[in-house]
Amino acid sequence: MIDIAVLRADPERVRENIRKKFQDAKLPLVDEALALDERKRALQTEGDSLRAARNALSKKIGILMREGKREEANAVKVEVEKDAARLSEVEKESAEAEAALKSVMMRIPNLISADCPIGRDDSENVERKRFLEPAVPDFEIPYHIDILERLAGIDIDSARRTSGQGFYYLTGEVARLHSAVLAYARDFMIGKGFTYCIPPFMIRSEVVSGVMSFEEMEGMMYKIEGEDLYLIGTSEHSMIGRFMGQTLDEKQLPLTLTSYSPCFRKERGAHGIEERGIYRIHQFEKQEMIVICKPEESEEWYEKMWNYTVELFVSMGIPVRQLECCSGDLADLKYRSCDVEAWSPRQKKYFEVGSCSNLTDAQARRLGIRYKTEKGSAFAHTLNNTVVAPPRMLIAFLENHLRADGSVEIPEVLRPYMGGTSVILPKA
Repeated sequence: MIDIAVLRADPERVRENIRKKFQDAKLPLVDEALALDERKRALQTEGDSLRAARNALSKKIGILMREGKREEANAVKVEVEKDAARLSEVEKESAEAEAALKSVMMRIPNLISADCPIGRDDSENVERKRFLEPAVPDFEIPYHIDILERLAGIDIDSARRTSGQGFYYLTGEVARLHSAVLAYARDFMIGKGFTYCIPPFMIRSEVVSGVMSFEEMEGMMYKIEGEDLYLIGTSEHSMIGRFMGQTLDEKQLPLTLTSYSPCFRKERGAHGIEERGIYRIHQFEKQEMIVICKPEESEEWYEKMWNYTVELFVSMGIPVRQLECCSGDLADLKYRSCDVEAWSPRQKKYFEVGSCSNLTDAQARRLGIRYKTEKGSAFAHTLNNTVVAPPRMLIAFLENHLRADGSVEIPEVLRPYMGGTSVILPKA
């Protein structure tokens, strides 16, 4: 949610930002917000005048009563009662105008970075950097489900029977590898000075609407029937919500947190062969990183955060690249975002394994997250980034470490988490 002062001062800047995101249908929201803001301020002015008049008249009644002028005092009391009735109406109308204004403001996209490439969708994202040289082996790499089945590491058929499409069982050494990657990612981030957290996996609706747009909520979140609770789509939701309505001490910032959670999403793998299997699923686990900082620090943290993900993947011998997300690919609350993509030697292309975002003060305004300053308080900036999400990471890992005989090599950094195992062998 952007600052209403920005909208008042330069509404055309906000309109142009909407156009850059190719969301022209939202342009009328600017005028709607300005009208509601003007209405709210007019009611506030009228309310202040009525309160001031009430105070003055109350004093006048006291003076008249002391002077024995009861009839004049009673006449003034009638005036006070009339003003009180109007004040009650004004306060109700003011609350309604404020609620309507907030609803409209929450639908207006956050201002995007001046460096953000302009484009309609993810096909126009811009590659910035590559890390490690991508390679294609001289033997055929099977589809990732075939690799997993040859390792006796997955059971999709049983999951369909128990849970439906979009679920799976991981078994044996593959399941151990999955947990090893998460444990390694946890310790990797602790080594970077982040505090490890395990958050609640369900959150209330006021947190959901604070951390994401209405469109995202409808497309992602599972609601618990009969409860004001949603299953989290990522631990960022719960972690940012932890600070809702709080004013932090400036000395606490930056807060650097890394969190583990299962994640639950409505999305279904129905977009072609590369999004079947375990690429798009309803339930997965993830290690996330969260930063809450002062505004002047957020761009520096943005650069650090995506680089941490790159460093993690490179340490496991997986080539990656960084893509800057274009304007049309940014969710409404994002100021800027980039994807980290891993190399797929089977497809001979990169695919997304993580995303880093700077939301400036958009989430903080919606959730009321402030920090103390010498002049009072200010809204903090929030950032989030995927450390690692094993379903997609497993695909990249298996393809990049597969040997010609069907075995999978385990890099040095993961072996302590695998009981010293250096290779996973295919099963007969």
